[in-house]
Amino acid sequence: MTDPRVVRGMQAQLARWRRRIAGGAARVGWKIGFNSPAAQRQLGLDGTVVGHLTQATVLAPGTSHSLAGSRLVSAEPEVAVHLGRDVPAGAGGDAARAAIAALGAAIELVDIDGPLDDLEAILAANVFHRAAVLGPPRTERAGGALAGVTARAFRNGDEVASVEAAAAAGDLAAVVRHVADWLAAFGERLCAGDRIICGSLAPPIWV
Repeated sequence: MTDPRVVRGMQAQLARWRRRIAGGAARVGWKIGFNSPAAQRQLGLDGTVVGHLTQATVLAPGTSHSLAGSRLVSAEPEVAVHLGRDVPAGAGGDAARAAIAALGAAIELVDIDGPLDDLEAILAANVFHRAAVLGPPRTERAGGALAGVTARAFRNGDEVASVEAAAAAGDLAAVVRHVADWLAAFGERLCAGDRIICGSLAPPIWV
């Protein structure tokens, strides 16, 4: 990891994450940011970035969430990977797939509350994360199998997105490996019990 914007931004983000964990916020896992190639080009990235999740911002399904103080919020339908094993840096594809104990649905609320061209600040502030909801884990999808799954998103009862999940999500084992390598570069690790929300499956759903 040599981009100084990434290094400084992640150091700041993880320092804040460690303080939250020390203060009692339960660790939940990690999030993928900027899985759109267009967004990556705009920021001069050659891949996705990583943010964190704690129980402070993970909502129970069916609960409400106030948007007070927000600026520009969208909902992103995503796949959540539930890990059953630690994944070290440098793990191969087979090891990463074996670590995927289940898959589930997820929705992330993203608030574009700052400049879109300041990568260091974006990373430091946890990649516009505001909240997330995780659906129940589906163990029959262990290993990352998404074949035959159609992801549908609804707003006020109306379908607003429908995609073939396997095509939109890509290789979930590669996502797991990327997060493991990314965290290791900053002195952290991907652990059994972590969840990874793997990036939006569809264009933002503005709320």
